[in-house]
Amino acid sequence: MIAEIGMQLMLIAALITLFAGVVKGAVGFAMPMIMISGISSILPAETALAMLILPTVMTNVTQALRQGWRAAQESIVRFKIYLIVGAVFLLIGAQLVPYLPSHILLLIIGVPVSVFALMQLLGVQFHVRRENQLKAEGMVATIAGFIGGMSGVWGPPTVAYLTAIETPKQEQVRVQGVIYGLGAVLLFLAHLQTGVISMHTLPTSAMMLVPAGIGMLIGFAIQDRLDQAKFKKATLVVLVVAGLNLVRRGLMG
Repeated sequence: MIAEIGMQLMLIAALITLFAGVVKGAVGFAMPMIMISGISSILPAETALAMLILPTVMTNVTQALRQGWRAAQESIVRFKIYLIVGAVFLLIGAQLVPYLPSHILLLIIGVPVSVFALMQLLGVQFHVRRENQLKAEGMVATIAGFIGGMSGVWGPPTVAYLTAIETPKQEQVRVQGVIYGLGAVLLFLAHLQTGVISMHTLPTSAMMLVPAGIGMLIGFAIQDRLDQAKFKKATLVVLVVAGLNLVRRGLMG
């Protein structure tokens, strides 16, 4: 498959993955969105989806364990409902990938990415009362899991929910790593069944591990040393552009 794609397009995909890793390390999310937005602009959407799976697993495990096993375990216990419900609907959504036209898949990804990023840039915040958290957690996990199974992108609803319940910054980044990491493992297993991941596509995903890892290390340095709020705002601008590009391609069929 690498020979079919060609080294020039593989290099472009690697640079997109490097940038996605930097953003992921700095703000805790957006790797799948950036990878599938960028790579699907030069390659088929299913190829882009296959490429992002292994880097997503690796970077999320690294992010989840940055404060150690005990902290990650506490996050799993606290958000167990989200993880269980999201996992079920991720597996359901993944089964639909071979039956969806590519332009529909692009719209499914592009619309929520654009809406979420624009709302965050405009300062729209959601607050969930404590008595409604369990219900809201189940609803958001359903949406995130279903979309994630079809597209590999489940970050926007997750980040919106964690923001709405006012999760502290360090914990929010760790929780995202736990949720996305477990989701990415399930996505990998699900797409072994759908054929998106196979011996034909796996080498291209494995090659993206290197730029993803380098980008993640750079992103961690940025997260530790720079004003994350400003960097996140810049990231959201990128996500708006990427999301609207997907919508454009989806509408063009």
